[in-house]
Amino acid sequence: MVALACGDWHSVGVRSDGSALAVGNDRRGQCAVEGWRDLRAVSAGTLHTVGLRADGRAVATGDPGSGACEVGGWEDVAALDAGSHHTVAVTACGRVLAAGDNSHGQCDVGGWRDVVAVAAGATHTLGLRADGTVLAAGNDANGQCRTAAWSGVHAA
Repeated sequence: MVALACGDWHSVGVRSDGSALAVGNDRRGQCAVEGWRDLRAVSAGTLHTVGLRADGRAVATGDPGSGACEVGGWEDVAALDAGSHHTVAVTACGRVLAAGDNSHGQCDVGGWRDVVAVAAGATHTLGLRADGTVLAAGNDANGQCRTAAWSGVHAA
């Protein structure tokens, strides 16, 4: 295994040959990854799983209800992450894409630019800009989006 991810009720991994494997609760098809090939990354949400192929295209499986699996047209993706019911990605040119539940504004990232990494929480999204600052969108009920003062952050 070369990459791993944990969802709420399932686990997914990428083998060294680029194929995927998933175990756990498959009630909504979130473990249906057996045909995925040429992967370089995976991420798992509550009821969905997303993968990043070596050619920069995203793939997804799981519950279609939230829209988090609507990533079929995404290209030139550099990195992605699955939140509870949404998916976010950053393209090679620094644009951010989002799909799925936007009930808290967690998918309001279309104007973000110069981003090098993204992270998706339950109802919020973070974006790391190349200058080390952090953008946030979504539910801030517990202060999880109060990142305006953060600086000097660098992608691992």
